[in-house]
Amino acid sequence: MQSQRSRSIFYLLILLVFQVFLNNLSAQEKKLDTLLIHEDGSVTFQYRDSAATRVKVYCDCKLRRQTTEVRSENYHSVRMVKDSTGLWTYTTPPLAPEVYTYQYERNGIRRPDPTNPDSIRVRREKMSVFIIDGTPQTHLYVSKPLRGKVDTLLFRCGMAGKTRRILVYTPPQYAQNPDAYFPTLYLLHGLNGNETAWNDRGRAAEALDNLIAMEKAKPMILVMPDANPEELVAQKENIGLFKNIIMYPTWNKLEFEKCFADMDKFLAENYRMSSMSGSRAVAGLSAGAKQSCNLANMYAKTFSAVGLFSPVVGYKQLPKDNFSKYWIGGGTGDLFHYRINIFRKKMQRHHVLYTMYNTKGGHTWRNWRVYFTEFVQTLFWNQKIN
Repeated sequence: MQSQRSRSIFYLLILLVFQVFLNNLSAQEKKLDTLLIHEDGSVTFQYRDSAATRVKVYCDCKLRRQTTEVRSENYHSVRMVKDSTGLWTYTTPPLAPEVYTYQYERNGIRRPDPTNPDSIRVRREKMSVFIIDGTPQTHLYVSKPLRGKVDTLLFRCGMAGKTRRILVYTPPQYAQNPDAYFPTLYLLHGLNGNETAWNDRGRAAEALDNLIAMEKAKPMILVMPDANPEELVAQKENIGLFKNIIMYPTWNKLEFEKCFADMDKFLAENYRMSSMSGSRAVAGLSAGAKQSCNLANMYAKTFSAVGLFSPVVGYKQLPKDNFSKYWIGGGTGDLFHYRINIFRKKMQRHHVLYTMYNTKGGHTWRNWRVYFTEFVQTLFWNQKIN
């Protein structure tokens, strides 16, 4: 009887050891199918497919060498190498801390990393995302879980008769104080984006979430609308940079700007947005900065602060009045930097007060993310959560 019990225990131990072995083997296999970020900042891309004849990785990072100043977010590609097990790999040089996007190309067909759940829309494609952390700035882009909340709304403008999506971030204090009303920042994308641009690629919700937790930003509602003239809901997002460039004259018809009053009213009916003086701000990047200027001029009594990130602006966008805050961010390597300087000189001749924030680099998200985090820290400090 004792011998039989001993054998049972022995077999049970064997089964447990075997199960641990299988679990470890499974974990190793899973690890082999994920992107690996090393301590020095280099990244090993890994793609398992023994049947593929050629695999490339596309990334908005320097795959062969890293540069300190990035003027544009052009994608680079490099061929990966397959080993005897069917695993394709490529390791980059050390990368600077930043948010990066990438895709794999298998036998001529590109797609996101099937093992990475973090994917975003870039132009008309889905791209996978990874973050090299290591600086106070990049640490703002990581907030898991999000303390606040992001809602997706549909809004139909009565004037234009078009349906738009809107993303709305509410801070944790919004749920904690059900009787309180909060100031609001409208944040606009550029020519190549929609309502998801700032939330996904801009990491706006994560950055604001962290800044509020660190008491470096005032608790506020963040509104990220689809500001395209076209009706993206109906088009199933089949719009991109080149189509918008062709359609650029339609942006001058101010369809979104004319729709703003209805949108603001709609949001105020669904969210506790403060109606106190000085409780609205607007900011945008590139063409969205131009729209921000237009909105500020059309609704001067509504907005107290304006933020322009790499603005593509002209004489018509000159502010008609002084605002409590008129903030401009631009990179010295930006294609449109000369236009920013012309705009500033015109503002100076008209005695309009503004703040200029200069950086290196160009017309890129790595600059726009910085501009957003700097600008948002200056807002609403004289506003009481009522």
